[in-house]
Amino acid sequence: MQLEQLSRQAPWSTQHIQASHMPDRPRRIVIGITGATGTVFAVRILSILRELGIETHLVISKWALATLKYETSLTEADIRGLATVNYTAKDLSAPIASGSFQHDGMMIVPCSMKTLAAVRSGFCDDLISRAADVSLKEGRSLMLAVRETPLSDIHLDNMLFLRRAGAVIFPPVPAFYHRPESLDDLIDQSAGRMLDMMGIYTSGFERWEGFRRDTPQSGRIVGAMA
Repeated sequence: MQLEQLSRQAPWSTQHIQASHMPDRPRRIVIGITGATGTVFAVRILSILRELGIETHLVISKWALATLKYETSLTEADIRGLATVNYTAKDLSAPIASGSFQHDGMMIVPCSMKTLAAVRSGFCDDLISRAADVSLKEGRSLMLAVRETPLSDIHLDNMLFLRRAGAVIFPPVPAFYHRPESLDDLIDQSAGRMLDMMGIYTSGFERWEGFRRDTPQSGRIVGAMA
């Protein structure tokens, strides 16, 4: 078939083609929640993204739902209600399982060592690991809030492999330079820093601004030191 014939049969025209840097869609973030402890971080991130008007696509594993009951008073309906679109973990036909579905990055919060190993090996037996695998192969942002302690050689090797593959490894380690007064303060700081990694700015936590003097009476210097 000649080129002229092909061009006549093309089902699109140039007016329907847009540059990739100007997407005709809302900003989208994929969120995966696994069974490791730390579901409170995912809840806070979903709440922030909802406040910012960012579209969220949520996948929750069955063990994440079990952990959620221990760590919060929220129901499954409560947390799913924070997301724009919801999927079941076994639905490998979901849009986010394909590289043709455009989004602006994926966060697995928290990320269990099982999911970490699945993503590292490419053994994608559920939608969370498949969507993460797709994010890597498409060159999109992937942040893994790994949650385990202590860490074995296997855990560390999996993290290093995925870091070299392009993922951001983000253990939700709290900071204390802002003198947190509540659990919410600790959660907000970690959630805000995770969103930083996705290029999403939030002013909901105190950022480091250098050493500062405490009250004149104490003469103490407050800040983080290496």
